[in-house]
Amino acid sequence: MPETAPQGGGEAPRWPATRLDLGAASHVGRVRSLNEDRFLVAPESGLFAVADGMGGHAAGDVASGALVRALAGIAPAASAGDLLARMKAGIVMANAEIQKVAQARGDLVGTTVAALLIFVPHFACLWSGDSRIYRVRAGDIAQLSRDHTEIQSLLDRGVLTPEEASAWPGRNVVTRAIGVRERPEVELDHGLLEPGDLFILCSDGLTQHVGDREILSLCADAAAAQGACDALVALTLARGATDNVTVVAVRYLGPPDPEGTPPEDAAS
Repeated sequence: MPETAPQGGGEAPRWPATRLDLGAASHVGRVRSLNEDRFLVAPESGLFAVADGMGGHAAGDVASGALVRALAGIAPAASAGDLLARMKAGIVMANAEIQKVAQARGDLVGTTVAALLIFVPHFACLWSGDSRIYRVRAGDIAQLSRDHTEIQSLLDRGVLTPEEASAWPGRNVVTRAIGVRERPEVELDHGLLEPGDLFILCSDGLTQHVGDREILSLCADAAAAQGACDALVALTLARGATDNVTVVAVRYLGPPDPEGTPPEDAAS
């Protein structure tokens, strides 16, 4: 089953000792009464995800929960291609379940998704909506996902400048989400892992308040992935946290040590 971080303090999640350094944190924020974000940390199957239930719509937490449950049910695969196919099938299954909920309620229900697949030496990212996936590598940060939002579309077409976009009233309108159409629309990026790669998956509750360079700085200052997640959520809360905020961090430590050195010793 997916792990869920406590909304208000408590002991940090503990993950199995692997060649991955993992962390996760989720908080309802300072304004909302319900946390509609959900996340998945499943190192045994190589799957990690953040889902943000459609804010302002009925049953957003039901939608994000359905998506995470579908991905949590995926068993370990024999190849990267097999794992990717299973992930896509899980998203299709969740899309159908969310649509049934929407039809029963007579309302629009949906969720974003930002998902990471790791099958050494490969990684793949799938996303829909405005939850993001970043990679920190060699002291720099890159946004691997591209927002499916009205404002990103306007920026891409040159209709708005970045300065104008910061004050645009429709900047939070998403153009894709799981559950809102008969067939889910997701984008894919993939590549090869390098030792030290740190992936940050987050809901837009983080990026509404914290910039890319600040994410990089806090990740660089943190001794471990969990510390990075805690610091990012803490800064968001300090700046008002107008939405739910969820962060998952996945650091690839490298291939298994041939001498059988325990991961915590090999990483030091």
